Amino acid sequence: MAAAFLAFVGAKGGAGTSTLCVELAKALREETNVTLVDADLSGRRSLGILTDAVRYLDAERAQRSQHVAQARVQGFTLLELAESYESPFTLSASEIESAAASIAGNGIVLVDLPLPFTANVRPFVVRASRFVVVTEPSLLGVTAAKSLISQMLHFGIPKNRIALAVTARSAGQAIKRAEIERMLDAPVLAEIPPSNDRNFARAIAQLQREIARVAPEPTLHALLASDSGEVRDRRANKRREEAAADVALPALPRAGIDPTPQSKVKAAIHEALAKQIDLLDAAKVQGDAAKLAELRSRIAGIADDILKTGEFAGSAETVAQIKQDVVNEALGFGPIDEYLHHPDVTEIMVNGPNDIYVEMAGIIHKTHKHFSSEAQLRLVIERIIAPLGRRVDESVPMVDARLRDGSRVNAIIEPVSLNGATITIRRFGNKRLTADDLVAKESVTPEVLDFLRACVEARLNMVISGGTGSGKTTFLNVLSSFLPRKERIITIEDAAELLLNQPHVVRLESRPPNLEGRGEITIRDLVRNALRMRPDRIVVGEARGPEALDMLQAMNTGHDGSLTTIHANTSRDALSRIETMVLMSGFDLPVRAIREQVSSAINLVVQTARLRDGSRKVTAVSEIIGMEGDTVTMHDIVRFVQHGLDENDRVLGEYQYMGVQPVALQRFAEYGIPFDLRKLSSLTLASHAW
Repeated sequence: MAAAFLAFVGAKGGAGTSTLCVELAKALREETNVTLVDADLSGRRSLGILTDAVRYLDAERAQRSQHVAQARVQGFTLLELAESYESPFTLSASEIESAAASIAGNGIVLVDLPLPFTANVRPFVVRASRFVVVTEPSLLGVTAAKSLISQMLHFGIPKNRIALAVTARSAGQAIKRAEIERMLDAPVLAEIPPSNDRNFARAIAQLQREIARVAPEPTLHALLASDSGEVRDRRANKRREEAAADVALPALPRAGIDPTPQSKVKAAIHEALAKQIDLLDAAKVQGDAAKLAELRSRIAGIADDILKTGEFAGSAETVAQIKQDVVNEALGFGPIDEYLHHPDVTEIMVNGPNDIYVEMAGIIHKTHKHFSSEAQLRLVIERIIAPLGRRVDESVPMVDARLRDGSRVNAIIEPVSLNGATITIRRFGNKRLTADDLVAKESVTPEVLDFLRACVEARLNMVISGGTGSGKTTFLNVLSSFLPRKERIITIEDAAELLLNQPHVVRLESRPPNLEGRGEITIRDLVRNALRMRPDRIVVGEARGPEALDMLQAMNTGHDGSLTTIHANTSRDALSRIETMVLMSGFDLPVRAIREQVSSAINLVVQTARLRDGSRKVTAVSEIIGMEGDTVTMHDIVRFVQHGLDENDRVLGEYQYMGVQPVALQRFAEYGIPFDLRKLSSLTLASHAW
């Protein structure tokens, strides 16, 4: 009997379609053969990353020299139609048809369809018995879903085959299920919370049941049979068989342990490459497809020559994997390359060649990856900084740089670093987080965000304060989205991270000194220059030095509505930090004079923090109201109060309104900004408030 095809397509990027497909495949694998298809031809490889199958897919593709690859992972088959991140390609119609026909046997096929919805994937579309549009319960998500459904109907898909799955529902600002069904005229099969929510598995089971109920193919009902005792036994046996069949990832070698045969042969290949090819040229040809292909071919040829000597005896798959690893290490960033494309990795930390850590969802994890040698790690650092005209050596052992995608890089080598060369990469995703995203992640409530929106529109000067990795820049990005589109905005940063959507934006970036120690342009220089550029708003990515004085003067001389971030643990500490930075400017100013500048220039301090469960939250919104003697006076308007942890070690707490009437209300009235104080009053009233 032919396989049943189910197609999933996200209404917009970040809707969670790929994660949903993987989780549903895990649920269905216990009853039948499941094939999961990544039909995204752009090369993002989301399913391969989520299932940790990239290395197996690449090994098979290298071995068979074909564009389509498949691997058996986690109890189901993954079929991928993408070659790599760096070399996306377009398969011919016949190749796609052949791939679709090859899996049209028994079982069930889940297809992760890409956007835009194009004719390229028609072979999978014509086989699908049901289409699930994955959307978020926000106005933006529903609007995107409506446009997508219109495209699908135009494509010829029957309306009765289209259903909905709603992901990452946020009770605070989400559109209700019934309203989504009314607006899109399609049934919602299930509401899927975030994957770390304790109700996630229950929601997947609900989607599984609903698919069985609505799918037109009667065979699906048999595939999703009830969980009888016989079925449970079959599931257990199937799990044991799959566990024995799955190939384990190699463990990370520790210092002092002899390297594996694979490591030895890779080291020999890298040594040969170093003698025959200037691998730093790879950094210069990343945009030249022809030269990059030529380099790949030369590297693969050198690897073949060494592997044919017979000193290494391994399977064809192992040999293909070694060749693929060598090419990635030689032309990319080695073992950290895949993490630079992983959508959930926010930080990559390399502590010498043998220790690589990544941060995901605010939690640091140790990986099984490692560099083959200290020399390879140093080569990766050189490849990062060479196109930027920077250098790192014993005389200049520390360097800051920025990757093409905007990720911020810090590298430090011996003799300063005792662990060997160290790299820290702060990644910034391709998808900019919106206000709706922060509300969905419970980083802030709609009521607090609405108050801050009004503050931005009323041109209040705001400082976002927090510790390292607390989400300051992300929140600055969100607040900057509230800036009026008609204004001229100048952004000033050490490494460009801000992503403003307004049309009239001038982006300035500081520059370190060149190899001769000349040509340095500091943040302070840029702030001074920005004042001559007729700005309506000045947004400084981070104030960390004497530029704080120039910022205060700008805020006090008609440049209202400025935004910046600062490192500090509390709102009060942020003011002390600003005083200290002003004193770094070299002017012998009285402390009282500095505090008067602070009290008249800054209106609001927004405190952010990364909590013990890895979540980032706005923990306080404080308003500066003037001076009392020599002290800057301020009061909290809203505060996040933690109540402990739940059974999943997630922070429990609530936002409390402190019962004060913000001075900013007068400014709102002057600018005609609509704001209802009852929104803040709807929060829990702090126990000590009147």
